[in-house]
Amino acid sequence: MPKNNSGKITVVGANMIDLIAYVPRFLSVGETLHGSEFVMGYGGKGANQAVMAAKLGSKVVMVTKVGEDVFGGGTKENMAKYGIDTTHVLSTGAAFSGVAPITVTPEGQNQIVIVSGANNLLTNAEIDAARSDIAESAYLVCQLEIDLKLTLKALQVAKEVGTPTILNPAPAVESLPAEIYALTDIFCPNETETQILTGMKIDSVSSAELAAKELLSRGVKTVLITLGENGCLIVDATSSIHIPADKVKVVDTTGAGDSFVGALAHFLALGFSLKDSATRAVKVASISVGAKGTQTSFPDRKDIPADILES
Repeated sequence: MPKNNSGKITVVGANMIDLIAYVPRFLSVGETLHGSEFVMGYGGKGANQAVMAAKLGSKVVMVTKVGEDVFGGGTKENMAKYGIDTTHVLSTGAAFSGVAPITVTPEGQNQIVIVSGANNLLTNAEIDAARSDIAESAYLVCQLEIDLKLTLKALQVAKEVGTPTILNPAPAVESLPAEIYALTDIFCPNETETQILTGMKIDSVSSAELAAKELLSRGVKTVLITLGENGCLIVDATSSIHIPADKVKVVDTTGAGDSFVGALAHFLALGFSLKDSATRAVKVASISVGAKGTQTSFPDRKDIPADILES
């Protein structure tokens, strides 16, 4: 449970400009391939999760850094459009804004390259400047797209002020500092990230449970593994709960994990249980894969069935 049910969330993480090319298949090394469509949109895991939570109605504070370029200005305007507090969306002339070139196949599968740029020039002092917002929040949400030291700083601040934390360890790295696990209340990787972190193959709910228990042994309080079309799995020291997903037509999976995390944080911040919040987040993410793009695929409240939103 959050320390309060204000609905306020602080997100410390990356913003990106998504450069999305729709292709007939993934490329081979050295190959040039004709795409069918190109779309440019606002993304970055931190910004995506913030936008999803804001679309659902949460009060969201974003802590990030952009370049002093056309992408940076547009990013800040985009966040403000969704009602996100941009006080801590800072600018620098020392690097370009972050970008994420993405290719998407007709089956909706994607490959993503991340160039963090200005995101990694955020500083510990700038994160500390958001301490009061983190303290007032029901949850702090972090990822691994910015420098690991910055994510660690944000988690440390949350610990110091007593705010529960959600860490989406993406993009995954093979080794994380032990302190990262200890500072995380809800550790939320997908199947691929779980495999990278544990070295264990994830090909079923039962194998995901074994990997989750390995992550628990590293000091995390609760592990929540997203399983794509198979929903998600919640594992803690005493229980394991599989939450299935409805079968839906998949158009584009880009950003589906971020829509899940943003929705999860939203419902948790309102005081819903983890099981209930995850169940609702699975349904929100299932809606998002039915449209193209990242933030553009995230549903507005009016497009979400009332039973998902209601108590």
